[in-house]
Amino acid sequence: MSDTLISTPQPAAPKLDDLMLAMDVVDTLRHDQRLVERELSASFSDEALIERLREIYKGQGIEVSHRVLEEGVKALKEKRFSYGAPKPSLARSLALAWIGRERIGKILLAAFLVIFAGALAHHFLVAWPKEIAEVKAQQELTQLLPKSLEANHADVLREAKAEAATKYAAQLLSDGKAALAQGDAAGARKAVADMGVLLNDLRAEFSLRIINRPGEASGVWREPQINTLARNDYLIVEAVAPNGRVFSRPILNEETGVTSKVDKWGIRVSNELLQKVLADKRDNGIIERNIVGQKRRGYLDVDYVMPVLGGTITKW
Repeated sequence: MSDTLISTPQPAAPKLDDLMLAMDVVDTLRHDQRLVERELSASFSDEALIERLREIYKGQGIEVSHRVLEEGVKALKEKRFSYGAPKPSLARSLALAWIGRERIGKILLAAFLVIFAGALAHHFLVAWPKEIAEVKAQQELTQLLPKSLEANHADVLREAKAEAATKYAAQLLSDGKAALAQGDAAGARKAVADMGVLLNDLRAEFSLRIINRPGEASGVWREPQINTLARNDYLIVEAVAPNGRVFSRPILNEETGVTSKVDKWGIRVSNELLQKVLADKRDNGIIERNIVGQKRRGYLDVDYVMPVLGGTITKW
């Protein structure tokens, strides 16, 4: 039995669609721009370029018809398969926005969160505190200050035993009410504060006692700057409450015109009285008559038991 050789047929080369081939031709020409420039610059005809393309495809094992190659060259010249970016337009912008909607959405969300956080911060750090301050200011004008003013005035009337104190309290009450009517919180606060100072002054009780401690002066004398031939004499005193506590008092220094709150000061007296007090101290180191005056509760003025000339100093 003779051997029979059976040859296996080779599969035919796949044929590409003409349109796809034409597109491939254009793509080949576009990627090998130097070929196109060389062929065209040498004044070659389309046929010469087509022949060159055929050789390229044969080298790849692809058979391309003359019509397809011709269509490809024509399409390249007409830029049929080239992409040209569309001109700006509303439709293009909307299309791009839709394509990038996820990224744009994130940006818009982030912007919203920033704006929302800013609004919250402004509300809690600026607007809300301002509203609270305005409410408190209104409550102070309509409730707290009027109540404090009336209460202090009533306390002053209960304490006062001198007509000067009641008249002064009435003036402060009038000033405070006028300030409240005008919405002047600062003026109303001042009236309340002054009424409180008046009340404390009325309640105060103390004796003006001459200082009699080792190392401290009981009396001094001063030469006025405008008249060095004259001389002012002072007893150094302090305000002592019945329980022994020393009061600090606002005292006007007649030499400087400045009022200071001090716990001891000089009160001007005659040279005769000063010498008498100093002689009393030199006798046995103790000033027997050491009370210059008394301040009683309900009164503003001191009742002096020694003759004083009224001026005071805070430094010596």
